[in-house]
Amino acid sequence: MSHYAVVAPPLFSHVRALQALAQALMARGHRITFIQPPEARSLLSDVNIAFEPVENLPAGTPARAFRLTVNPRSLSLFGVIDDMAHATDRLCGALPAILNRLAVDGLIVDQMEPAGGLVADALGLPFVSVACALPVNREAGLPLPVMPFAWGTDHRAQKLYHTSQQLYDWMMRGHTRIINRHARAFGLPTRQGLHDCLSPLAQISQTLPALDFPRRALPAGFHAVGPLRSPGKTDTSPWPLNPSRPFIFASLGTLQGHRFRLFNTIARACRRLDAQLLIAHCGGLNSRQAEKLRRAGAGWVTDFADQDAVLRQAQAVVTHGGLNTVVDAVKNATPILAIPIAFDQPGVAARVAWRGIGRRASRFSTTSTLARHLNTLLSDNRYRENLSAMQAQLSSAGGASAAALIVEQALSPAFPTADKVAP
Repeated sequence: MSHYAVVAPPLFSHVRALQALAQALMARGHRITFIQPPEARSLLSDVNIAFEPVENLPAGTPARAFRLTVNPRSLSLFGVIDDMAHATDRLCGALPAILNRLAVDGLIVDQMEPAGGLVADALGLPFVSVACALPVNREAGLPLPVMPFAWGTDHRAQKLYHTSQQLYDWMMRGHTRIINRHARAFGLPTRQGLHDCLSPLAQISQTLPALDFPRRALPAGFHAVGPLRSPGKTDTSPWPLNPSRPFIFASLGTLQGHRFRLFNTIARACRRLDAQLLIAHCGGLNSRQAEKLRRAGAGWVTDFADQDAVLRQAQAVVTHGGLNTVVDAVKNATPILAIPIAFDQPGVAARVAWRGIGRRASRFSTTSTLARHLNTLLSDNRYRENLSAMQAQLSSAGGASAAALIVEQALSPAFPTADKVAP
């Protein structure tokens, strides 16, 4: 069968989604090799997936991005953008030799790393783009995925979208210069940014149409398959709950789990509502902080919990707006309180609120504000009804197995164009 390479930034949620796709392809007989900086190897949990380290990436490139996510004030945003540019620069220089040595048949490229698409075009290799976060595909009349704006068609909204896009492009100009320097060296047309480095064959997205703003200009080869998840055992043992009190789950993801103050505000808000609260901090807190949260109002504080199983019991979830948690909440019809912090989380939170499946709040909200939001989610059945209406689309989207078929067909010589890819 074929040998495919995966090129993606070293971010936990991205790697795990692409790992699920890799496992589905391996089950169909294909070989998969991840090409990333050496420190990303630990993000892969499947030892059967090959890993090719790219040495000499800028020191601390992933670490700087992680630290900005954890504490946005600790680093300059421009510093992180500069690191992204250096990573793309290094990958564009290193990938041609690596790909030729590995003799790959095609690439699976995260939308957030343009080097994969540029080098694939330069070498004449077919590639598929994957949107692990909100799609970067641009469309007139829509805000960029990193922006916190709701959808609107009025003049004010459209002007806001246009102005914010200009600001974003100005901020990303250094990254775009690197993209175009290599495009010229490869003999390729110039690009305007990440959105111009996507596959013409097939693009795969975890974002369901029902979760996004209305789109009218997606390419023919765009496929919304829903969450890319690995099959695994689910914890079926229920949490020991008091059925007369609401149950709320709070998780801020793998990179935000250290946020004690925010968790403390959530715990105090739940105490005001006499709600049972489970906090999963993903290893970000110590035992002393966990005990303080229990005293503040949390019933349980743990490092990790089976999110899907917990959401089946919960009446509401408090999240940083990570796409994976939001999709899990849709699957279980659990109303969402999104508290975005970085990256595409403001865009996800805006879509949650606009679609009527939850509410959004600032991470600087007071206890009373969060309690008010949670009380609305618990008392207004419309949020759960809107979530239930999305479940049919989620269950039919196909996930990793559908994505594997799309990749297989798009990267096969027998399926050279997007119109031949199965929907």
